[in-house]
Amino acid sequence: MSGVDWEKDDPFEEQREEIENPMKRLFFEYGREYWGAAAVGVIASVFARILDLLPALMLGIAIDAVIRQEVGYAESFPIGEGLVAPYVPADRMAQFWLTIAIIAGAFLFSAVFHWTRNWGFNTFAQNIQHDIRTDTYDKMQRLNMSFFADKQTGEMMSILSNDVNRLEKFLNDGMNSLFRMVVMVAGIGALLFAINWQLALVALFPVPLIAAFTALFIRIIQPKYATVRSTVGKVNSRLENNLGGIAVIKSSTTEEYESDRVEDVSREYFDANWDAIRTRIKFFPALRVLAGLGFVITFVVGGLWVVDGPPGPFTGELSEGMFVVFVLYTQRFIWPMAQFGQIINMYQRARASSARIFGLMDEPDRVGEDPEATELEVSEGRVAYDHVTFGYDEDEPIVEDIDFTAEGGETVALVGPTGAGKSTVLKLLLRMYDVDDGAIRIDGQDVRNVTLRSLRRSLGYVSQDTFLFYGTVEENIRYGNFDADREAVIEAAKMAEAHEFIRNLPDGYDTEVGERGVKLSGGQRQRISIARAILEDPDVLVLDEATSDVDTETEMLIQRSIDDLAEDRTTFAIAHRLSTIKDADRILVLEGGEIVERGTHEELLANDGLYSHLWGVQAGEIDELPEEFIERAQRRQARTEIDVGDDDD
Repeated sequence: MSGVDWEKDDPFEEQREEIENPMKRLFFEYGREYWGAAAVGVIASVFARILDLLPALMLGIAIDAVIRQEVGYAESFPIGEGLVAPYVPADRMAQFWLTIAIIAGAFLFSAVFHWTRNWGFNTFAQNIQHDIRTDTYDKMQRLNMSFFADKQTGEMMSILSNDVNRLEKFLNDGMNSLFRMVVMVAGIGALLFAINWQLALVALFPVPLIAAFTALFIRIIQPKYATVRSTVGKVNSRLENNLGGIAVIKSSTTEEYESDRVEDVSREYFDANWDAIRTRIKFFPALRVLAGLGFVITFVVGGLWVVDGPPGPFTGELSEGMFVVFVLYTQRFIWPMAQFGQIINMYQRARASSARIFGLMDEPDRVGEDPEATELEVSEGRVAYDHVTFGYDEDEPIVEDIDFTAEGGETVALVGPTGAGKSTVLKLLLRMYDVDDGAIRIDGQDVRNVTLRSLRRSLGYVSQDTFLFYGTVEENIRYGNFDADREAVIEAAKMAEAHEFIRNLPDGYDTEVGERGVKLSGGQRQRISIARAILEDPDVLVLDEATSDVDTETEMLIQRSIDDLAEDRTTFAIAHRLSTIKDADRILVLEGGEIVERGTHEELLANDGLYSHLWGVQAGEIDELPEEFIERAQRRQARTEIDVGDDDD
């Protein structure tokens, strides 16, 4: 596969661009249920920050009223003098200890409110993170198969992991910092104006500049973060793709080639991320310079005011204590303003991630379920394909005018060259896709009018691409039938000719199979997959190259078990090895998505058509094949290589 073919732009770009106000949607769709916890966090944050301001204020009051005794204790309070006065002791030392008590109490209660604040914001963020991750996964697994044909596993993992985690970081750290900034700026601003409104205007001078500078930063950084999120998915996809094919890489000695490809996508991520970082590291120092400018000007004007009286156009008095409070508050005021850039930074990252998440969640299902769908009731197991046509693109049908009926209990085999559409025909029965024209019915019930669960529970499907989950042998056989007991599992394994090899495994049925069943051979994995289907006891059995990974002797044993299993149920079988389906009640021969022949094994051999030629190939009679068949095979092979990305065997 060419690296260029799949390392294109973000595969979710189209979905992402259609999302409007993703953060608003995040808060209202997912945050509404947890607004109570968020409110606790906000209220606690307000009280915690107010208490954080008290020690500096009390220090200034102590300097003016207790140490220098220039003003009365109650008079030193910039607001609430009348409320404080009745509780102020007259003794100087008592005032000193009162100041200590207020400062200590502020620290103590502030700690309580900080804990409450963290509980509220963490509860809010963690619950939303959990809900979004589970909903995104649930949506992902319900999408039709054509969606996954265009997407890399690494891209999916990037959304479920990286993007969801970025949302949690903003909802917790970002919102926490945001409310801290709002409360600190509002609280400090109010106190500064109460102490000396003229000097407060000096301290607030940089605020409009900081706001304009931040707006510019947002406009520049937003598209950069979208690019970063795209390249992260590409890196994940390349790594997942390579790790999944590590055996091929080693056997082909292409480690250096693959290292270069990983380096290419990593460099693309590096360049995109570094571009965003360059913008960010320029912004924050510049923001600090603007914030520091306000502090320096405030210190100069306030210092001159205390030493020589009000400078220039300023009027009134400024005590040493209040000047200290002003300096301390200005410093604490400027720092939250400088942090605003960090908050915007987290917000933009979260916005880019939420757009990708909601873009995925809004992906329309090609296979939908009718709200009024009924449960499928199988009595005879009669399956009818009524002039069925389907294609991933409407203008290019994969299968066309497929028309046949499988009576209850019959075995129908589908054969044909690679790319003929055999697997697609049966996936339409499972509703992995929906037909474009025509209909598929089971005992007269259109599969589109019954619930997906009842349909797929009535069908046993054994794919040529055997997949085992990480876990034990027994857990994999019981998958989908979780209540089955050990005896039923063993009986199913015996029917699949798997019991003997399972008994010889280190821990028998409790043996861990490893990631994707890597500890087992292909034939062993396939027999476990067949045992899983047998345990389901389906009304209709679908076998898609069910014995492709076993040797001839094992195939014979499995075939005997499959014959017993298929004896009283409708069975569809796809096979390249025609010897496994020659006893089928009916054989359908597909070529180019159409049924070109149908009949029994003997009838098709006598017909001297495509089936007969395919049989001759497997019988080693290549020299006797007509030249026309060989030329058609070459053309089919060329088309298959061009359409290698398609999933239609």
